[in-house]
Amino acid sequence: MNPKALPLARRADQLVGSVIDSSTSLLAAQKHDIVRFAMGAPADEAIPMEVFREIAGTKLDHSSFTYGATEGEPQLLDQLLGYLSTTAEPTSAERVTITAGGMQGLDLACKIFVDPGDLVVVESPTYTNGSATALSYGAELLEAPMDQDGMVVEALPDLIKQAGRKPKAIYVIPNFQNPSGTTMSATRRERLLELSHEWNSVIIDDDPYGLLRFAGEDIPGFHSISPEDPLLFSVRTFSKILAPGLRVGWVNTDPSLRQLVINAKQAMDTCTNVPNQHIVTEFIRRGGLDDHLTELRSVYRERKIAMQDALQRYLGDRVRCTDPEGGFFLWVTLQGEDAEISTKALFETALAEGVAFIPGPSLSPSGKFDEALRLCFASSTPERIDEGVQRLANAMDKELAAGKAGR
Repeated sequence: MNPKALPLARRADQLVGSVIDSSTSLLAAQKHDIVRFAMGAPADEAIPMEVFREIAGTKLDHSSFTYGATEGEPQLLDQLLGYLSTTAEPTSAERVTITAGGMQGLDLACKIFVDPGDLVVVESPTYTNGSATALSYGAELLEAPMDQDGMVVEALPDLIKQAGRKPKAIYVIPNFQNPSGTTMSATRRERLLELSHEWNSVIIDDDPYGLLRFAGEDIPGFHSISPEDPLLFSVRTFSKILAPGLRVGWVNTDPSLRQLVINAKQAMDTCTNVPNQHIVTEFIRRGGLDDHLTELRSVYRERKIAMQDALQRYLGDRVRCTDPEGGFFLWVTLQGEDAEISTKALFETALAEGVAFIPGPSLSPSGKFDEALRLCFASSTPERIDEGVQRLANAMDKELAAGKAGR
């Protein structure tokens, strides 16, 4: 038989995948020592393994290994709502649906709101998995610039005017943004809410890091500024504060959407992993989440400072980096003659030197930021951070020398 082209769906060419997730497989294939600044994951030692083992050994029974309610295990919903009532983001049962991590929350948002050809505003740079999810539903992406106060919301009206149509959705990571580490100011949050109502655009509020503030003052969230706002679709996860492998998160939506969220999830996976929901339930029930978060904040603050110190020590004025007050990431921009280095090319040299990062173009739908890169400080000890930055400096020296030799 003569081979024929497979009858792919029209959306197939928009399934662009994730450079970030692909880095996991790439690094697993390496045979030499790699300092891993690429994946945005909690530190291994920050995962409460002994408690998880004890809970799994004593609290899981037959009820943990059957199908569960699509909206989430009742006990987890109760414990989560109780915990959130002690935070700046209390909510109610009719607004919350348990998801398989934050990524499923983003997928549900796009599945419910985005039609092929719809305009979706994204931050630039942005979390590649979020923009890829919108693309997978046929969105056309409009990149909005960033500065030290997050998305430049003031630029949106002109960008929308140039686009000639209103956005269906605006995708933002307001706290300790991935990849920049910046936080959207209160003034800009208020203005973004105003614009969302002017345009009838849903705000996809993706906040994996909001509970990981280790410096500065809290900024009111969208729900505090505009309670019960129907145009807020908020995505949250336990991946960054407990463990990503649990694949447990939640969405907070207008009550009128909850059944639609459940219907959409039932067409995906029926229910979120039930044993892992029970582990999270028991962890919260025991009252250790606040202490755990306090410890994480201390650890991540130390590691952020260690990375900034190492960048100054080994690279000095050759780079400029952001100064996040929480979260996982530094956004590093090459300066002077180093700015001529392509960070996509630098990635290969750095990997050979024994350090991995995410190149800037991978975090922009249009491939911008070739002179920038993302570094995760959360998953490495200060000693490994120092070693990794030294290796990065060596790689930059080699790439710069190769560039000069080629001219």
